[in-house]
Amino acid sequence: MKKRFSKKLTFLLAGLMTVLFLGGCSFSWPGLAGTSSDTIKIGSQNTTEQQIMANMLQQMIQHYDKNTPTTILNNLGSGNVSFEAQKRGDTDMTAIRYNGTDYQTVLNLSGETDPKIVNDQVFKLMQSRYHMTYFPSYGFADTYQFMVSQKYAKQNNLKTISDMKRVAPDMRVGIDQIWANRRGDGYSAFQNTYGFSFGHVYPMQIGLVYDALEAGKMDAVLGYSTDGRIRSYNLKLLTDDKHFFPPYNASVVVNDSALKAHPKLKGILSRLNGKINLTTMQELNYQVDNNLVEPAVAAQQFLEKHNYFEKGAD
Repeated sequence: MKKRFSKKLTFLLAGLMTVLFLGGCSFSWPGLAGTSSDTIKIGSQNTTEQQIMANMLQQMIQHYDKNTPTTILNNLGSGNVSFEAQKRGDTDMTAIRYNGTDYQTVLNLSGETDPKIVNDQVFKLMQSRYHMTYFPSYGFADTYQFMVSQKYAKQNNLKTISDMKRVAPDMRVGIDQIWANRRGDGYSAFQNTYGFSFGHVYPMQIGLVYDALEAGKMDAVLGYSTDGRIRSYNLKLLTDDKHFFPPYNASVVVNDSALKAHPKLKGILSRLNGKINLTTMQELNYQVDNNLVEPAVAAQQFLEKHNYFEKGAD
């Protein structure tokens, strides 16, 4: 009896796995299963602010267009991954794209750091090449930022990136693993611009660099200017005195096909234009990273505080 039951169970499980496998083959990304053709799909990378903004966009759409379903595809690993997903139509928009990143890694441009020129070129070329609409910035830029502890800055008189040259050969520096081999504004170009390299470089996931610095395992790290852990750990930000890093203004980017299919969408998303400055984004990130508030909750609290920007665009 027990043996017969085992055979039946094995047969049923095998059949179930076949159904799941065949059903899964029609979807490019986990999370798309069960979504209807009119569902707005929001792509989000795996950083805190991406997830906050993805939830904010979803809640704005749900608030102003209750009949349109939405879903979030989280943890897309990089700007290139999220771009490819959007280009294929696996997502209709990316919660945050950074114009400086797309300028260099998507459009393969270089040599320009003037914010207005970069912005204009990115907006124009993303539209003409990929039929994607870059919205005006949310109001903040998430720039790569070298940072040290206040104690280390005082001991070595560090105020700018150039000041690190004196101690660079002995420094242990944690960097974003993507930045290590990045073209245009990565580590190789950094060495050429600033004229020095670090004695010991440790590529790691961006979420780990702050803890490594706080624990004394690193002398400096390359992080993000909007990260809430800057405040948590009272870190010293070093000025990019040679203006190496291009602007990274943050915007939502939407496929033109989605804007056409959902006429209300442009007006809804435009309500967030210029509404979130650097300090606000740092605070939202701090609530999630330090106070362990869920990204969806942080987004909801912010939108409710501002009445979902009822006086925004129509």
